[in-house]
Amino acid sequence: MFRKLFTICTAVFLFVACSSNNDIIPDNETNNANANDASAFPEYARLEFPKLKGGANNRVLIHKSNDGFGVNYCTEWDDSKKSQRWSCYQLYKSNLATGKGVKRYVADRRKGELQYFQDELIPAMYRFAYDPYYRTGYDHGHICPSADRLYTQTANIETFYLSNMQPQSHAFNDGVWKNMETAVRQWGTRNNYGFADTLYVCKGGTIDKNDYILKRLSSGLIVPKYFWMAILRVKDGQYNAIAFWVKHEDNKDTALAKYAISINDLEKKLDIDLFCNLPDDREERIESSVNINLWGLQ
Repeated sequence: MFRKLFTICTAVFLFVACSSNNDIIPDNETNNANANDASAFPEYARLEFPKLKGGANNRVLIHKSNDGFGVNYCTEWDDSKKSQRWSCYQLYKSNLATGKGVKRYVADRRKGELQYFQDELIPAMYRFAYDPYYRTGYDHGHICPSADRLYTQTANIETFYLSNMQPQSHAFNDGVWKNMETAVRQWGTRNNYGFADTLYVCKGGTIDKNDYILKRLSSGLIVPKYFWMAILRVKDGQYNAIAFWVKHEDNKDTALAKYAISINDLEKKLDIDLFCNLPDDREERIESSVNINLWGLQ
């Protein structure tokens, strides 16, 4: 069974992470009334994190393996909805490189492996006991993409947790969503990795507002009506940000500028404080507008 194989090669912890050296903020810009409480878990201060929803129904899943890279990606899971709200992660030169022999995980059915598998950080009562995507007509839409996690085989395998998925139509998943994922990855490698020191990425589908839910399947699985991405770029101490907001429908569009909005506008749609760990004055400057030309969008 896949789980036996996986536990040999990785250790995954709930509420455990390491802080990145790229998360350092100058001493004169540390006033932040909206930051996550990181007194118990310092990883909550990582720049890719949005404001945690908190409450009894929500939990943070932090996937961390012993591959030398530390935290792979993090997810906020809603127990009552049995759905993920977002996944967030970092992109930088060393984790954008493809490791030797690393490729997209493909399950070996002869060994009883599953292509998509349960996240055992979630108690069984708060997740589906089976793969709820099976025979629904929807793709397993990665939120932290497999293609963003090729630095080790373990890191790639971890992206196939069901907790990292949202239901997406195939023409959306393999169309505009894939094109947006590619654009983000290309920003990370642009100008021979000279465009950004680090990209801080948070992505998800809309699961909270009824007007933003496309449907609920008979199993209870929520199908988001919209998907979104928020990207924070840091280069030589300078910060810029951009967001994507796109309707969940069959769409192969490669011209992405029309979907770009400011972080502030995305926050108003989601009622989520994105990049909340930035100092307040810097957060407001960065999130209030978006420079389409900087990002090279058409």
